[in-house]
Amino acid sequence: MASIPSQARYGAVRGPFGDRRPRGPGPARALPRAPSYGTSGRAAPTGPRAASSVNRHRPVLEPRGTHLFSERKVSTVREYYDVVIMGGGPAGSTLGALLAQRSDLRTAIFDKEVFPREHIGESFAHPVVPALQESGALGKVLASPCWVKKYGGVYAWDPDRPSVALFDRALFEQDGVLRWTMHVNRAEFDHILLDHAADVGVEVFQGTAVTAYEPDANGGVVRLADGTSVRAGYFVDASGRQSSVSAARNKRGWLSNFKNIAIWQHFTGGKHTQNLPADWNVFTSDNFSPIGCFAFRDGWCWYIPVPKIIDGRRVLTHSVGIVTNPAVLKEPGRDYTDQATFLAAVREVPYLKDLVTDVTPIADHMITATNYSRVAEEFGDYDERHLLVGDAAFFVDPLFSSGVAVALTQSQAAALLLIKTTDGSLEEADRRQLWRDYNDKWHGTAETFALMIDQWYHAIAKNNPDSVYWNTRGTGADLGIREQTFDALLNTAFQPALLDVMTHNSRRVEDLDAAGPYLSATALAEPKDLTPDAVLTLAPTTALRDSVTMPVPGFKATNPPANVQLPPAVLAGMAEYWKNPLTNHASAPAPLRDTVPCKRIHSTEDPHGPSIDADVRRDGVDELWGLLSTGPVKYGEIAGRLTPAQIRLVKRMCVGGFLHITPAA
Repeated sequence: MASIPSQARYGAVRGPFGDRRPRGPGPARALPRAPSYGTSGRAAPTGPRAASSVNRHRPVLEPRGTHLFSERKVSTVREYYDVVIMGGGPAGSTLGALLAQRSDLRTAIFDKEVFPREHIGESFAHPVVPALQESGALGKVLASPCWVKKYGGVYAWDPDRPSVALFDRALFEQDGVLRWTMHVNRAEFDHILLDHAADVGVEVFQGTAVTAYEPDANGGVVRLADGTSVRAGYFVDASGRQSSVSAARNKRGWLSNFKNIAIWQHFTGGKHTQNLPADWNVFTSDNFSPIGCFAFRDGWCWYIPVPKIIDGRRVLTHSVGIVTNPAVLKEPGRDYTDQATFLAAVREVPYLKDLVTDVTPIADHMITATNYSRVAEEFGDYDERHLLVGDAAFFVDPLFSSGVAVALTQSQAAALLLIKTTDGSLEEADRRQLWRDYNDKWHGTAETFALMIDQWYHAIAKNNPDSVYWNTRGTGADLGIREQTFDALLNTAFQPALLDVMTHNSRRVEDLDAAGPYLSATALAEPKDLTPDAVLTLAPTTALRDSVTMPVPGFKATNPPANVQLPPAVLAGMAEYWKNPLTNHASAPAPLRDTVPCKRIHSTEDPHGPSIDADVRRDGVDELWGLLSTGPVKYGEIAGRLTPAQIRLVKRMCVGGFLHITPAA
């Protein structure tokens, strides 16, 4: 492994908070502001705001109503906002901050809680760093004491052979630059992000619950818990996995074949995972902090360093949690919601037991969260102007710390979607299709990642044949998979970091169990009867047109799946970016800054229906279209002339019904 530079062990680096797009000419208006974070006393900016195309016909209304949103500030609620965001967590605050800096959309955030407030999800995947940099909040987070630098994880699923993962390890081995992220105190972290949104122009109302959204022809009415209401051009639900507003309009289903419960508390006196004495522990020599994940009979445990404030003092605690099946808790001696039972259990888990010998809980109770692996049926409705982001849309699993990274990145996609919908740059057909892309692509991302996690659970279950928990995990592919998921399975590769851990760094899909859920579903996604003698014919209504789309997930400066090859210049820019994401923010492209041109394969009978967007250079769609347009052709006659990307596109067209297969006799 390449040597790890000693300077990388230090925490915050300082630099610019990122760039802002100028607002353009227009009448100035004073905006109410949320309190700034910490004690810096910085003033929230005010200034001119131009009227965008969506704003030109909005009513001119005076502010009204008074809502307390901190102990020091009072703000008035307007009668109309271009965008109302329900929920001020990381997804909602990031979306608001992006809209305020990149558009002239008047935006408000309403949250039923008063910040700071506690929240689960204290360890992040590394796409969080570029997402914070894009929103302008990274410098503020790094300047705070709420975080610990994280370089990867220790995953002890096989006690005899734990896996370790550095972020983007394959790229690190090439360029010697470490990728990193954070463990955080969520109460402080979330508060910083919400205050940042207010600082850049979002009107933030804490302690104000949204109770309903009622769409109409010109947006909708947002009902508040105090009996008042506001009009919204667009409504975004970023309120988390328990959203009652979206649930009333949008069915939520399970992402996996199982339901979990998480049980946790914070403890002092714990040792550090990087200090586990073992030759496999690559984090020891430089005292780098990873997350620790440890399997045991009834599930798995997490172990995360979290800086908290206890009795007015900053203390480094460890968040210790158990993920298990609720049915396990009914077995004698296994009710882990009882703190004594919980501690007795974690003190017997291999490796973890060496870290928690002398821990003391900061409270005398355990905290729980249940049934969190959920996905909404639809993530957006163009006609109802209703959008979901973050956990309100979906949450897969805490296993790989992906929740906040996905939520922040999806917020970037949502910001792009709202801006392109309202700035007058797209025709109606492309606006509608972009909303469909947002829905279908994020659904595909959620469901394929869930299958990857299930593949991991399947592998662990084989090593725990007597476990109630593990034998209800990873039991097989879901035959009710959505058509969009089949398309995503054909168009993506296994997530690199997961593949690293599951194969003990061999990075070969062939080393995974073919009977596992992900590989089983991938096999189901392959079009039937596509043999060399099969005849391919374009469906009569299949057409090709110029369009635009958005890349999903669109992570910035991270290693893509194996089926995406980045040019050397882009790889070099990514390495430069990670040397200092604040000062080098322009070194790596930001995929979700703008839409990308594409060729769209669609049906003339349903122009706003299912489609396939293809990249002209990467997918070779024009050449493929030329081959298929000449008339029926045997697959074997063209397969040898096709690139891997074109073969994937042929399969996607077959699955989507755009290309008909006549089987060999």
